[in-house]
Amino acid sequence: MPPAIETVDLVKEYGDLRALQELSLTVEEGEFFGLLGPNGAGKTTFINTLVGLVRKTGGDARVFGYDVEDDYQQARDAIGLAPQEFNVDRFFSIREVLKHKAGYHGVPESEAAERADEVLKRVGIYDKRDERFDWLSGGMKRRLLLARALVTEPDLLILDEPTAGVDVQLRHDLWELVTELNEEGTTILLTTHYIEEAERLCDRVAIMNEGRKVTVATPDELKGRGTDTIAVRLESAPARTPDLGAYAHETTVSGERLEVRVDDGGSTAPQLLNDLEAMGHEIADLEITRTSLEEIFVDLTRSEDRTVTRSSAESSDDGESPTDGREPEREQEGVA
Repeated sequence: MPPAIETVDLVKEYGDLRALQELSLTVEEGEFFGLLGPNGAGKTTFINTLVGLVRKTGGDARVFGYDVEDDYQQARDAIGLAPQEFNVDRFFSIREVLKHKAGYHGVPESEAAERADEVLKRVGIYDKRDERFDWLSGGMKRRLLLARALVTEPDLLILDEPTAGVDVQLRHDLWELVTELNEEGTTILLTTHYIEEAERLCDRVAIMNEGRKVTVATPDELKGRGTDTIAVRLESAPARTPDLGAYAHETTVSGERLEVRVDDGGSTAPQLLNDLEAMGHEIADLEITRTSLEEIFVDLTRSEDRTVTRSSAESSDDGESPTDGREPEREQEGVA
C-alpha cells in the first residue's frame, strides 16, 4: 500500500513568501502523526494543499497514492478534515449539515442520514441533532467539526488544532475518541500547540519551522535529545565552582545550590556525589529533572532571523484559504 501522505520537495509560494520550502514528508498508513511548529510554520498551508484548498507551486503531494491535484476527487474523498476555524452553514440543523457533507462525497441520501446519526452519537451530541450550529456551546461545536470529518468514513483524518479553546474534560474525551479511531485503522494527522497532546497521542511527530521540516522523530526520540539537570543543595556555599569531570556539560552555583547539566542524571548522580564528597562538600539534598519536550521543541524552532514579513504571513497560513484559481465549489467544500 502507498503511504497515507507523501510529499516530495513540496513548495507553496504567496508572492515573495515561501510558506512551504521543499517539504518532503511521509506518513504511513495507520500512523498517528503529529505536526508541530510555531505560528507561521506552514502547518495549515500544508493541510490546505492536501485537501485542495490551495494549489502547490512545486513538488509533489499524494494521498494514498493519489495526486492531490491530478486525482483531486479520489484524494479528497479519502480525507476527513476537522479544521481549526468554524466553517459550518448556520441555516441548517447539524444533522442536515452532516447529511449534506456526506452527499457531497457521493453517499446516497438514505445512507447519509444513517451515517449522520452514527457519528453524532459517537461524538456525544446526538441529542442536539435538530439544533443549529450557533446554538451549540464551544465544546459541542468542536465535536460537530469532528463528526463532519467522520461522516464520510475517511481513511485519513486530519485534525487541525482540534482541542483549541476546549476544557480539560472535553480534551480528554476527544483524545480517547481519536485514539479509538486510530486503533480501528484510521490514519490521523494532528496539528497542535499542546506539546502534551502530541506526546500522549502520536507515534511520530514532524517539527516544522518557517515552511521547512526541522526533524521527524518519535516523542521518546525527541526527549532523548535533551539533557538532565542534577540540582544539589550543599550544607554550605562553595568558595568556587567545583571542577567536575567531562560528564558535566555545564556547572552553575547559586549560594548553597549547585546545578550540573549531564546526559543521564540517573547514572551520573552517584559519580557526582562521590566527586563532591571527595572535594569536602557535604550533601544536603539532590534532585534530578529532565529537559521537557516543550523545551526541546522551543530549542529546535528558535530562529534569530525571523522577519516581520514571515510573522505577518501567518494570517494567510492559518486564516485565509487562497483560491489560487480553483473553481469556487471546490474552494467552499466543507462549509456545507
